[in-house]
Amino acid sequence: MEWLLAHILSVIVFLPLVGSVLFFFLDREQARAIRIIALLILALDFALSVWLFLSFNGGNPQFQFVERYTWIANWNIHYQLGVDGISLLLVMLTTLLGPVVILSSWSQVKDRVKEYHIFLLLLQTGMLGAFLALDMILFYVFWELMLVPMYFLIGIWGGPRRVYAAVKFFLFTMFGSVLMLIAIIWLYYYASSFDYIAILNFLGPEPLTLYFQLILFGAFALAFAIKVPMWPLHTWLPDAHVEAPTAGSVILAGVLLKMGTYGFIRFAIPFFPDAVLAAGPYFYALAVIGIIYGALVSMAQEDMKKLVAYSSVSHLGFVMLGLFALTAQSMQGALIQMINHGLSTGALFLLVGIVYERAHKRQISDFGGIAKVMPVYAALFLVVALSSIGLPGLNGFVGEFLILVGTYLSPNPYSKIAAILAGTGVIFAAVYLLWMYQRVFFGPLQKEENKTLQDLNPREVFYLGVILIFIVWIGVYPSTFLKKSEATINSLITQVQARKLSENRPRNRFAEAFPPGAGSGKILSRGGK
Repeated sequence: MEWLLAHILSVIVFLPLVGSVLFFFLDREQARAIRIIALLILALDFALSVWLFLSFNGGNPQFQFVERYTWIANWNIHYQLGVDGISLLLVMLTTLLGPVVILSSWSQVKDRVKEYHIFLLLLQTGMLGAFLALDMILFYVFWELMLVPMYFLIGIWGGPRRVYAAVKFFLFTMFGSVLMLIAIIWLYYYASSFDYIAILNFLGPEPLTLYFQLILFGAFALAFAIKVPMWPLHTWLPDAHVEAPTAGSVILAGVLLKMGTYGFIRFAIPFFPDAVLAAGPYFYALAVIGIIYGALVSMAQEDMKKLVAYSSVSHLGFVMLGLFALTAQSMQGALIQMINHGLSTGALFLLVGIVYERAHKRQISDFGGIAKVMPVYAALFLVVALSSIGLPGLNGFVGEFLILVGTYLSPNPYSKIAAILAGTGVIFAAVYLLWMYQRVFFGPLQKEENKTLQDLNPREVFYLGVILIFIVWIGVYPSTFLKKSEATINSLITQVQARKLSENRPRNRFAEAFPPGAGSGKILSRGGK
């Protein structure tokens, strides 16, 4: 047991990979056995993450359960994993959704079952590794690893335009990833290490000039903004969601989009605090535009899956707003809202997938009055929709409330305006979700064939019920999860605030950063190599 706890992060990361290797020894015809094995492996992974959660010391802001081994000695690259209050909750979310998507695919995926589950397990390893990696090269390896299985999940098991959607997803993400790799190598030039902690300690209180901070921040930020995705880099998302199979949409919305927001809070903000402060108003504007734009476009959708897809642009705009407000409340709210979005939007995609499996259509106009024939489905859909809106007592309220309060209290001069404008997103969310719900579930049955739709079966009730437990738990007693991340968030904010630009610097920080001939100056503002 002591050995397992000492290596629990590696076990959590690579257990799905081991499972995917086992499938190579099974015949393609053994579909049921493959499903059962995949479910058991990911359920065990979730159980290990629960053990990790219970063993984690929430009062310690440092990385815990750290594993470090030399990987490529000549380049000072290490296999290094660690977990803190930020990555802990995202690991929990990832391992929770793993068994859920296996159960949701039980009757939906009937072709190439073996390959499908291999890709799902490989994707799980990539996502978990990215959340836990503490070496920049190791992080990049896991970051790129995620692209391949998701590309195939969309491209093989997706809808009619699956190849177009898969290629668009791949190209968008790869473009940002290349710039991030260049920035990682640049950081290595400064710090002579790819070790995340070593880089953070080397950078110290403002060793880089603002000019170079903005360049490196821009490279990281573009890669992460595409992944979030922030407006106007969001155009790949609706195509990917609409064409992806249900499990692909759940993982994409629930976890992969969080890679972008995680990247900001883990790398961009602590590495380049001056650049974050300088670019803050611009990210405020992009976040608010995303909140309002995503909500308004969602109102115009006739396809339920596309409506939920565009709602992600709006919801993750709240997360970005909270991160750049740089207050304890807003950043705590942003982190818990990452979890909330994964649960609520993931559940919405599961629910849309269920009705699509039965009716083979997703257009709102093709339904109406189905609450009469699917009462359990209608009840669960309503709870999930209300959680996505942010009804008090459910998880969405906690995250949005903390973000809006924290943003309003931020010393940034634009924060109050941003908080007020962002608040309209809550109203718009109620409009597009409740309007959709009213048209789909109430009124007379619009189509004769809808009278024969089957309500939820026990398997579907079970995996949706698991998500609902956490939706209510976070809404009623959020401190269970907030207290695990509080010390880490406070430590991060303290680091950033301690490294602010001095008050006698010019107000126009971009003008300061890019004076004529700025690029020819010294890289480090003091010390350096």
